[in-house]
Amino acid sequence: MSKERQVIPPKDVPTIDIIQKTTGDLGRWHIAMCIIICLVKFPVAWLQLSIVFLAPPTTFTCVDNSTDQCSQNCTAHEFDRSTFTETIITEWDLVCDRAYLANLAQTVTMLGILFGNCLFGYLSDKFGRRNPLICAVVLQVICGIGAALSPWFVMFLVMRLVAALATGGSMVMSFVLVMEIIGLKWRTMFGILYQIPFNLGHGTLPLFAYFLRDWRHFHLAITVPVVLLFSYYWILPESPRWLLTVGRKEQAIRVLEKAARHNRQPSATVRDDVDLHMQKRPQNQESGNALDLVRTPIMRTYTVCIGYNWFVCGLCFFGGAQYIGQLGGDIFINVALSAVIQIPSSFFAIWALKSWGRKRTLVFSNLVAGGSCLLIGVVPPEAAWIRSALSCADMFALAICFVTCYIFSGELFPTVVRNVGVGTASMFARLGSMAAPFVAGLVLVEAWLPPIIFGVVPLIGAVLCFLLPETLDCKLPDTVEEAESIALKKPETEEKK
Repeated sequence: MSKERQVIPPKDVPTIDIIQKTTGDLGRWHIAMCIIICLVKFPVAWLQLSIVFLAPPTTFTCVDNSTDQCSQNCTAHEFDRSTFTETIITEWDLVCDRAYLANLAQTVTMLGILFGNCLFGYLSDKFGRRNPLICAVVLQVICGIGAALSPWFVMFLVMRLVAALATGGSMVMSFVLVMEIIGLKWRTMFGILYQIPFNLGHGTLPLFAYFLRDWRHFHLAITVPVVLLFSYYWILPESPRWLLTVGRKEQAIRVLEKAARHNRQPSATVRDDVDLHMQKRPQNQESGNALDLVRTPIMRTYTVCIGYNWFVCGLCFFGGAQYIGQLGGDIFINVALSAVIQIPSSFFAIWALKSWGRKRTLVFSNLVAGGSCLLIGVVPPEAAWIRSALSCADMFALAICFVTCYIFSGELFPTVVRNVGVGTASMFARLGSMAAPFVAGLVLVEAWLPPIIFGVVPLIGAVLCFLLPETLDCKLPDTVEEAESIALKKPETEEKK
């Protein structure tokens, strides 16, 4: 046992989840709140993946009829506008020695999401889930519209960076809020179904782009609908679990009583249940901070192992997407296909996570993803259909990895640092997504290098999973001590009423 923090299994901590006890297993309030919260995943998908249509591959020639379209003697370029009338490439002439700026737009977006994961993770652990999430939604709309109306490329980058910052925050906060209002019995299913709107958002992007071929109109179209989420100010509750953890008992009681009434549960006993819960909580409980993620050997293991698996998701998911993008054909169909592939994996994950548990599911999906990519490296290019099938298997497995990492992270990290924990872990996915284009670019060195790297990285993730405890049917931990007790002993399951 670590000398840095003595971990005593909390015998007097209630094993009955207070949220589930007062509001029931599942009711109208749970379903309504989860649907409302999950809507934020649409703009998350739109912002992250919109670069496909903002800066699509573009054919161009030199207006001076130069044999070299990137010659110094070429004074201007003429672009093929048969598919898109205007993109950021055609508007700001991002070709030749300026071509890297189009890729920079996506790098800036992922960088903003990375910082947003951490910044809003800290803010929501300190100030609650509700208010920072509302601020993030407002910031998304303002900066999204600002990016669409930007007269200069630099301003476009700045607006995208801030919008991505807010998007990174909304990703983490919305997921944690769903996890904290759902009881044990339905946590796995709702944790996975929470990802479906992201896939639907991904699938609707080709529709926006098909009917709006000018990038400014397209960007406005994927931003303006987010205004509907301003209604969060009136309808979104604060997480009662967070309120209880930080000692705001009266506010938590009001939320739980309202939820109980909507779910047709006895609201008259909520106060007594909460009072009993608070009496059994450890006294003088301190709020957590980011240092708790690495303060002890057990928490360091959680952070490193789950963080690496997030890195696998980011690196290999975007790398795999590039293989699908190389299949050729219609850009709208290809993007829609890459979205459709992910939906069956979510439903498979519901069964796997409940039947196999978190650890085995993550190991399985890593092995399938890694094996598929390794096989791509040895299959000859002539067998195009085999490579395509393996790429689809890779994307299917990586989609399972993503939802499993979300749920695993939410269950490993305690309430006092859950947002900053999930945010920090998902930050590694942003690092992976930024590295993916550079790894894919190694194809110019050796054709087998990218699939080998994309194959080995998930296999390492599978090995690291064995250092993590299984959290299936575990009570959602509120304190660092409770989180560490999962690894120190066989976890106790929550009592079901």
